[in-house]
Amino acid sequence: MNDLSRRRFLNRMANACLGVGALGLTPSLSAIGAEPGVRRRPTAKNVIMLYMAGGMSHLDTFDPKPGTAEQGALQAIPTSVDGMSFGQHLPLLAAQAHRLTLLRSMTSTQGAHEQGEYFMRTGFVQRGGIRHPSLGAWISHSSPRINPTLPASVVLGGGGQHPGAGFFTAAHAPLPLGDPAAGLPAARPAPGIDDERFRRRLALADALDAGYRAGNDQPTVRAYGDLYREACALMDSPDLAAFDLTKEPEALRDRYGEDRFGQGCLLARRLVENDVRCVEVVMGGWDTHDDHAERIADQCAILDQGASALIADLAGRGLLDETLVILATEFGRTPTFNERDGRDHYPKAFSCWLAGGGVRGGHVHGATDARGATATSAPVQVQDLHATAAHALGLARDEVLSPAGRPFRMADKGTALTSVFA
Repeated sequence: MNDLSRRRFLNRMANACLGVGALGLTPSLSAIGAEPGVRRRPTAKNVIMLYMAGGMSHLDTFDPKPGTAEQGALQAIPTSVDGMSFGQHLPLLAAQAHRLTLLRSMTSTQGAHEQGEYFMRTGFVQRGGIRHPSLGAWISHSSPRINPTLPASVVLGGGGQHPGAGFFTAAHAPLPLGDPAAGLPAARPAPGIDDERFRRRLALADALDAGYRAGNDQPTVRAYGDLYREACALMDSPDLAAFDLTKEPEALRDRYGEDRFGQGCLLARRLVENDVRCVEVVMGGWDTHDDHAERIADQCAILDQGASALIADLAGRGLLDETLVILATEFGRTPTFNERDGRDHYPKAFSCWLAGGGVRGGHVHGATDARGATATSAPVQVQDLHATAAHALGLARDEVLSPAGRPFRMADKGTALTSVFA
C-alpha cells in the first residue's frame, strides 16, 4: 500500500464511520428525565438484520394463503413445523422453520420506500429537522464494544439513505461496505512501503491539525482524530482478517450463494464471530410492481440460499444462541394484483421473522385474515420490533436523550414481544 492509498483508507474510514460530509455534524446530547435503568440479563450478544429493501410480499413468502384468488399461482409448501407453511420458493428456509419465530401481523403507517425504510431501521417516523439513530447506532451508544479494534456496527449494501448515527455523535455510525467479497479496500500494506515513513507522515499531519483541534474542542472533531487512530490500529491488527472471505472454505462460500446477499450473510457471520455487535445485510429488488410471479421466484431463490445457510452455520458453530437474526422489510405487497401482474405497496399487513438470541423456534406470533389484508390478532408495530431487539440485548430503554431539546428514547412507544422468547 503506498502512502496515498493509506491516506485514502483513513479518510474513507473517517467518512464512513464518522459520517463526515454525508451525515454532517451532529448535536451534543444531554440526559433528562429518568436515569438509565439497570440493564436486564441479555439473551443475545449480537444482532444480524437481513433487510429486504423494496417491500417483500408476505403472501409469497412467509404468510401464504393457498386456495385464494389473492395467492395467484404460487403454492404453499410444508415446513419443519407442523401446520406452518411457506411460499413454494423457500424450501431451504422451510427446513429451518423450527428455528424461526414468524411475526405474521406486522403493520406500519409508512407506505413509501424512503419513509418505510427509515421507520424500520430507526423505530421512528421520519421528521424534518431531526435524524434518528439506526438500531446499530443505538447498540453502539448503549453498550461498549466487545472488540475495540473493529467497528460496533457494519452495513453491507445499505446505499446512501441509511440513517446511520442519527442524532448521536458520528462515531456511532455503522461502517458501510458495498461488495462483501472486497473486504476493506486499501487497508493492507503493499510490498516496498516503509511503515516508519508512513507513521512519520501521520505524526506531521497530527501536528499540523493541532491548532485547529485546540480551537474547535467539539465531540465530532475529537471523534475524527479517534477514528484515525482506530483505523491505524485496524490496519495493523489480525482482526482485519474478519473481512476476508477467502479464508472460508470454497464449499461453504458456495453454500451461501455467489451473489452479494449470500456472501454478505457469510461476512455477517464472520463479523459477529469477531464481536461486531450489529451487522445489517441488505438485499434489494423486492419492489415487484411488474411481473411479480417471475421476479419473486428469483428473489426468493437468493434469499432462501443465503438466509438458510446463515441460520444453519450460526447454529452449527454455537453462535445462534447469542445472535439475534432479524429478517425485516419496510412493508408488504397488496393482496390483489395490479394491471401489470404486480403487487403494490402495502404497509397494513406484512411479515418479518426472528431467530436465535433466546427466541423461541417454530413459533408464529399473530395472524392476518384469509386474504392477508389485515392483522387479525396480536398486531406488531415497527417500534415493537425495536423494543424486542432491545429486550434481547439487555439494553436500557429509560435513558432519555434530548438533541435540540426534544426527548427521545430507544423504541419509545414500542412494547417488547416477551412471549416470543423461550
